[in-house]
Amino acid sequence: MIVRRVLATCVILLAATVAAGADEAKPEFSSPYAQWKNGPSKDDAYFPIAVWCQEPVMAPEYQKAGINLYFALWEGPTEAQLAELKKDGMQVVCAQNAVGLAHIDDPTIVGWMHGDEPDNAQSGGAPVPPAKIVEEYEAIRKADPSRPVFVNFGRGVAWDGWKGRGTRNNHPEDFAEYIKGCDIASFDIYPVANMPANLRGQLDFVGHGVERLVKWCDGGKYAWNALECTRIHGDDKPTPKQVRTEVWMSLVKGSRGIIYFVHQFLPKFDEHALLDDPEMLAAVTAINRQITRLAPVLNSPTIPDGVKVESSNKDVPLATMVKKQGGATYIFAVAMKAGATDATFTLDGLAAGAQVRVVGERRSIEPADGKIRDHFDDWDAHIYRIR
Repeated sequence: MIVRRVLATCVILLAATVAAGADEAKPEFSSPYAQWKNGPSKDDAYFPIAVWCQEPVMAPEYQKAGINLYFALWEGPTEAQLAELKKDGMQVVCAQNAVGLAHIDDPTIVGWMHGDEPDNAQSGGAPVPPAKIVEEYEAIRKADPSRPVFVNFGRGVAWDGWKGRGTRNNHPEDFAEYIKGCDIASFDIYPVANMPANLRGQLDFVGHGVERLVKWCDGGKYAWNALECTRIHGDDKPTPKQVRTEVWMSLVKGSRGIIYFVHQFLPKFDEHALLDDPEMLAAVTAINRQITRLAPVLNSPTIPDGVKVESSNKDVPLATMVKKQGGATYIFAVAMKAGATDATFTLDGLAAGAQVRVVGERRSIEPADGKIRDHFDDWDAHIYRIR
């Protein structure tokens, strides 16, 4: 009898240990969209990857590229646009007009949006006042509180010297006020394709902007951002590696959604220039597939101060993010400036003989002295999976 009780106790303790291990391996997931009945998916395997203002008929092509959301509809939404998107199972964030409100129970629409870039100068040289955005936000929410309200800002989020803000140039304090008029804020800056020559190619504008937007959101709102992948105005075009760096820089700094800007205006107009660029399309597709595979990891809680990193090149700082999911620890690391460096990562509890795989690169690293060491070339981004 005593033996049976001891065995039973051991089984209970073992079960409790396994359960605790499972909880530790997969922290409780809290979707940022849980508060909205008709918002984006609440599944931990969902990460929003959007495309900006495209014709709905192109949705199947974008789905092949790993894009799961349309953001903005030209002069819409219209009945025809929503019917086309619904047919292909593509969801959308769009303006709240009469047609949109007539589809208030349609799961195709997952969010409402303000007019684009209200922070930039309008006619008369001044931006839309933040108070006006807050007023519009209240009206949109009153008409439909079941979906989040988005606002997309311009490059002033990342660049105080952007003259496009007109009378509010060099007034970054405006953004904290603007964000009171939305649930999810995004911004766009295109450092390769659409910046002055003396600033062109400084990819860290992207990370800097995301970091500031996350700070202004102050935990109560969520930050997304828009990225370049085409020759927008006929000048420089980002390379596939630069686009990948901008994506991972955004995610490491706290972006919860990616929006691709795929237009080209010069030397000739091409609304879906990404689809007409086989090399870039293949690269973007690979990036999106990796994000989707890692969505449960990206959606898990970030471990504050989870890793210490040293860069051998003081001019190339490294940004990091640490997650735990499925019994593994993940370190996401990205170079924030151009140039090569050697990185040393110190992770608490890194055991001798730990398996460190560099995700997506078909290589592994042997830790030494409780540290992980790796090399970073220009604008490199690496993801480490540690068991």
